[in-house]
Amino acid sequence: MTTLRTLPGPIAKRIRTKAPRCPMVRLEVRNLSNFVAAFSSVIRPDEIFWFRGHADYAWKLTPSALRYADGPKCETALSLVREFKRFAEFKLEKPPGPADEFKWWQLAQHYGLPTRLLDWTQSAAIALYFACLHEGTDGLVIVLNPADLNMTASRQKRVFDANADADLIAPYLKLGGTQRRNGKRTIAIHPTWNSERIMIQQGAFTLHGSRAFELDSTQAPSLCYLPILKEHKPTLIAELERMGIAEMSIFPEPEHVCSYLKRHHKLQ
Repeated sequence: MTTLRTLPGPIAKRIRTKAPRCPMVRLEVRNLSNFVAAFSSVIRPDEIFWFRGHADYAWKLTPSALRYADGPKCETALSLVREFKRFAEFKLEKPPGPADEFKWWQLAQHYGLPTRLLDWTQSAAIALYFACLHEGTDGLVIVLNPADLNMTASRQKRVFDANADADLIAPYLKLGGTQRRNGKRTIAIHPTWNSERIMIQQGAFTLHGSRAFELDSTQAPSLCYLPILKEHKPTLIAELERMGIAEMSIFPEPEHVCSYLKRHHKLQ
């Protein structure tokens, strides 16, 4: 185990200029021991925390359908879920029912369609794996207390449930691609684990409203991030693989097994 070091000032300043708008945990993570220790003062053992790994520190906490520069493109992206329902039902072994709108959004997100959902994981190790991809760029692991987020949005300090809170969630699925000063705030949802991938990755979602598309500490007071410097990514990936966190284990599809084997044997 190596001693935790404070991230040098110039590096911290560079990352802050483009990172999500929330506090930085200004520590340098060189190995897994450092990673575990870095969050000891951030995470409270009696509360729920979610994690998200960004391979590039400049990525924002904005869902894919709401990243477009103009409203019409956001509207088009959001409308694609309707098209997905129309075209995909006969291809799915067990499609959601016609009224299971949020489950359709989950599936659309799973298969890569832009939505107003943002993926999170309950596993810090899985978030670190994603942060360590793209070895030529510094990354981040972002931490969120989802109950605190919902307390800010609705004065209910709990994580919403995709089934039990369907009436609360439904209005979000009808929102358009325009931001509104008094619009709905972002909320955190425990989804239905209806695919092998979401189960393995211990998935969760934030559902972004219309008040602000990008999540930051004004909506989520607990939000913070830990930089993952590019020079330490190879070491961290190797240690994660020894702990069983690798492409082959967190993506169940056969093509990811092949990709892992080629990379592991230095064929790509």
